[in-house]
Amino acid sequence: MTIERPATTFSNDEVGMLRSFLDHYRATIRLQASGLTDAQLDQPLAPSDLTLGGMLKHLAFVEDWWFSYHLAANEPAPPWDTAPWDDDADWDWHSAAGETHAELDALLAAAIERSDACLDAALAEDPDLGRPVARPRPLEKGQTATIRWVLVHMVEEYARHAGHADLIRQSIDGATDV
Repeated sequence: MTIERPATTFSNDEVGMLRSFLDHYRATIRLQASGLTDAQLDQPLAPSDLTLGGMLKHLAFVEDWWFSYHLAANEPAPPWDTAPWDDDADWDWHSAAGETHAELDALLAAAIERSDACLDAALAEDPDLGRPVARPRPLEKGQTATIRWVLVHMVEEYARHAGHADLIRQSIDGATDV
């Protein structure tokens, strides 16, 4: 599996700029997990229980949650539709244990592909980033998520987890330049 990390753009329109950062961080996370064994993907950095495998699955969920479920108003797809969220609010993180790197990376890659298709369709219909998503989720004090908010949130989500991934990866094999 070859993962190329696209550089962010220095000059672009708003959508292009946000997508370039999102694509850069998507690839960064996948690269942090590349080259590791399935057992290494299950290895946490104490005292946290976060693992790179759990991170791949969590980010696949977040992709589907915001782009497919909220932006496009699709119903949850497998495995999210039958996940026991009431029993474990962090099921996406915990259920990755024992899954292979190939399975987890394919789950994230497919979620990214679906997300890009949902975003492309929404922007083709109406390019206004300030409009609410199809299934608005109240944020606070009557505000709802807009397409812009989803894009900025996803950049933030990936950037935050990229920092976690750096620490976890270094604790596994000492890699600092992935």
